[in-house]
Amino acid sequence: MNNPLIPPPRGFEHSEFEQRTQKLQHEMEKQGIDAVFFSTEPEFRYFSGFKSQFWESPTRPWFLVVPSQGVPIAVVPEIGVAGFELTWIEDVRSWPSPRPEDDGVSLLTETLAEVSQRFLRIGAMLGPETHLRMPADNFSLLKENLTKFDFVDVSEIVRGIRSVKSSAEIEKIRFACEVAAGGFEYLLNHLQAGMTEREACKAMHLEMLRLGADSCPYLISASGQGGYDNIIMGPTDRKLDEGDILIIDTGANFEGYFSDFDRNYGFGRVDAQAQRAYEAVYQSTDAGLNTAAPGRTTGDVWQAMWSVLEDAGALGNDVGRMGHGLGMQLTEWPSNVPGGDVILQAGMVLTLEPGMTFAPGKMMVHEENILITDNGCEMLHQRAWPTMPIIG
Repeated sequence: MNNPLIPPPRGFEHSEFEQRTQKLQHEMEKQGIDAVFFSTEPEFRYFSGFKSQFWESPTRPWFLVVPSQGVPIAVVPEIGVAGFELTWIEDVRSWPSPRPEDDGVSLLTETLAEVSQRFLRIGAMLGPETHLRMPADNFSLLKENLTKFDFVDVSEIVRGIRSVKSSAEIEKIRFACEVAAGGFEYLLNHLQAGMTEREACKAMHLEMLRLGADSCPYLISASGQGGYDNIIMGPTDRKLDEGDILIIDTGANFEGYFSDFDRNYGFGRVDAQAQRAYEAVYQSTDAGLNTAAPGRTTGDVWQAMWSVLEDAGALGNDVGRMGHGLGMQLTEWPSNVPGGDVILQAGMVLTLEPGMTFAPGKMMVHEENILITDNGCEMLHQRAWPTMPIIG
């Protein structure tokens, strides 16, 4: 049995949150924005350091106000005030939530008005791949309360800041990746025909927890004779049999940072066409690894991977992209898409996820996690096997 891995230190220095906030405030000044408010967990945690499982409850809204200067202000339910003793936030304003008739809207209104008198512009996460974790009526009421202020989208600013990870963030992601890689290796020695998809995933889940994951909120699978036709619906109670291919895609989490990659396993005699497809997606990943570097674009990475798959006879790619950003969320901006114009920078963490339909109703998908470095990129965990491993 492999020993548990050695995790990096938990938490962050307060200076890290200061630097993140200052980057945001610099962009706010350039765009004439007085204050930004956040109501979703990743952004709230990113700028405050407040980490709680209480976000799983939809009952209470939570707000973080970042003024153009100084330290953010927390506007939160009374039940959460004590938790800010562990953060760098000193100004914590609260109300007795749940209070549906006014669940923090008045207090948030007062706070935003107080710190937004220069440009009369307030920022919020209003763009693609975002949401407001508050009732729509409450957001409408907030805007009615602040009619003299303009509300503007800051999602592009925030995703640009968050996409380049600090060394401390990278080590947390790396550890989450190593844990998942250890889980896949464990399965290589413990899978057997007759198991169900669910049993295989549970075995891997337990092993990742033993190796040091805090949780594993994302663990899916699919299987089928000679391939699979989807990658988002399992695990199921389908039994694995001779000729099957099983894919497991997982996102282990450590300290609120994710890994996200997959592995394929064959059982007994696997169709030769499927084995060739496996080798094609592996070689496609090689092309992505050789392309991903500072100055290249997400479109360059996509094209490099797709060219290999196309040459291998791919009938299409139903996933819609071939990789994405990774960090505090399982999937983050940017996406590797055709014509993608996001320029890669050192410190970005991405997935390479080539996928191909190699026969009608048959897919082969492969995914790895990489860090963009000063000179290229590096893997954050052990690479997949170059040929499909066969069980039994």
